[in-house]
Amino acid sequence: MTAAAGTGVPVRGGGLWSRFLAGSTIPVLSILAGLVVLWYVAAVWMNAPFQRDLNQRAGVTQTTREFVAATLSQPKPTLPAPHQVAQNFFENTFLRKVTSNRSLVYHAWVTLSSTLLGFALGTALGVLIAVGIVHVTALDRSLMPWIITSQTIPILAVAPMIIVVLAAIGITGLIPKALISTYLSFFPVAVGMVKGLRSPEIMHLDLMRTYNASRSQVFWKLRVPASVPFLFASMKVAVAAALVGAIVGELPTGAVAGIGAKLLAGAYYSQTVEIWAALVAGSIVAALLVTAVDIAGRLVERSMGARPT
Repeated sequence: MTAAAGTGVPVRGGGLWSRFLAGSTIPVLSILAGLVVLWYVAAVWMNAPFQRDLNQRAGVTQTTREFVAATLSQPKPTLPAPHQVAQNFFENTFLRKVTSNRSLVYHAWVTLSSTLLGFALGTALGVLIAVGIVHVTALDRSLMPWIITSQTIPILAVAPMIIVVLAAIGITGLIPKALISTYLSFFPVAVGMVKGLRSPEIMHLDLMRTYNASRSQVFWKLRVPASVPFLFASMKVAVAAALVGAIVGELPTGAVAGIGAKLLAGAYYSQTVEIWAALVAGSIVAALLVTAVDIAGRLVERSMGARPT
């Protein structure tokens, strides 16, 4: 942004490079580079004891450079190096058939299916609870404390209970994992929607009463439009929580597919590189889901007349 000649008024310009420098790209890349360096240092430090023991047993003497290279290329390291994780991720994502049991795309899709179902159920449940709390005083005083209390229970304790109970009545597969995702995702939606439905100012509510608007008209014409930004902000948190719930739901079931199953298999066979690659895949899925919700929110707000940012 530069100043117009003789006016002192800032105007847009400067080209792509100046926008790149002025934005948040460089700080983000700098932090990422620092984390990668720390990761390499930690990998050398944590893998060094095993490498020393291996060299002593084999009677091998290595230079410092050879020793560092050996710690970063172990087949089953304590902490895999970033390039090992990246190589494994690339091979199991782009060099495998999508239907292969070793494909991260296949496992991600299995987890994603239960995530989306749980997220949809959690969003619907959260919105219904929020509407009830806002319009029924008894629910506000009785239900809200229990909703908050429900989130203090560790999900690792709840997940096996849900799976065992549903399995006893013959419900297995996708539904139990989706319900665990629902359990984690409904809370941020309910809290955010309650705040959103209560966000209209007193002056606006009084104006609606002046127009003799009914409760339904106040709800649909004032409260719902005001709650949209709050809803999509909470949905971004909820969709990430739903993914965590789906992964956790795969752990006690002995699932053979899904990111959680990939983590279990890696833990059983000490395949730390596979574990970290699965974690990266889960992080990418979470980022894509949050981005999709954010784009949907921007489109909805723009269709309602909001100015693009």
